[in-house]
Amino acid sequence: MSIATPSEARAGALTLSLQPIHAVASLRDQAYAMLRQAIADADIYQSREEIRLDERVLSEALGVSRTPIREAMTLLEQEGFLRMVPRRGIYIVRKTKREIVEMIQMWAALESMAARLATTQASDEEIRALRHMFDNFRDTTPAEHIQEYSDANIAFHQAIVQLSKSQVIMETIKNIFIHVRAIRRMTISQSDRASRSIADHLRIIEALEQRDTELAEKLVRQHSLDLADYVQAHCEFLD
Repeated sequence: MSIATPSEARAGALTLSLQPIHAVASLRDQAYAMLRQAIADADIYQSREEIRLDERVLSEALGVSRTPIREAMTLLEQEGFLRMVPRRGIYIVRKTKREIVEMIQMWAALESMAARLATTQASDEEIRALRHMFDNFRDTTPAEHIQEYSDANIAFHQAIVQLSKSQVIMETIKNIFIHVRAIRRMTISQSDRASRSIADHLRIIEALEQRDTELAEKLVRQHSLDLADYVQAHCEFLD
């Protein structure tokens, strides 16, 4: 069905081709959201073995037919999270080391701009909340609670992006985030990176509190570029 607004109809301008909305679209969207989150939460770089998805298992787990599952997986393939191999199946995409390094570099550019914007857009209360994310590690070292610190570390970087109040940055960065998050989770326990990470975070928070735009942007960018350098030098498992 083609629909034009009144002004468009008078001007003979562009019309929109629309289809009726069905309940299946809602099931597809729900399946998409749940599968995407499951991929984000999975340790997809823990093993070199390919991770194959089974439509039947997914259908049973989500309690829906295979149709919305297939539609959701098509969207995830278009976004680069899944790879469909004819006569073999559907696999979760894992990036190469070069791709991961380039994604972290892109993350550095976007998050550093988010930090710059946060110095002018975020409230004092929102910035203060960043400090509370590390309250559980005041009297201990991050390495003693590495999983909890890993979660706090990831949440911190998400918060920086959100404090920018930029929908464009948030939308652009979300697909990169899944892979960068997985690598942050795997590398945070290596080479005392957790202790150095929390020191970096506190300097970033201080720069944000002082509304030091240039310094906040610089610190956030360098923090992620250091991760890119570490991945390049030490993450042979990605090759």
